[in-house]
Amino acid sequence: MESTSRDDIRKLLKSFGIQADEALVAHLARLPDGDPLKIRLVLEDRTDYGGDPPEVSLGFEMEGVIRRG
Repeated sequence: MESTSRDDIRKLLKSFGIQADEALVAHLARLPDGDPLKIRLVLEDRTDYGGDPPEVSLGFEMEGVIRRG
């Protein structure tokens, strides 16, 4: 894999992480009490491959819990 691709991946993931952190902190500030949040992060390839999609599609999910307080 070329370093350009790696750089693009890292830039995208860093930006996602920062924005996701800000969104979650704001959400928790609006709703400080209650059960822990159950979160699912989803990575999905949204590329239009036309009539020639890859045999194996890109998909990744990760779930976790965020405790309040």
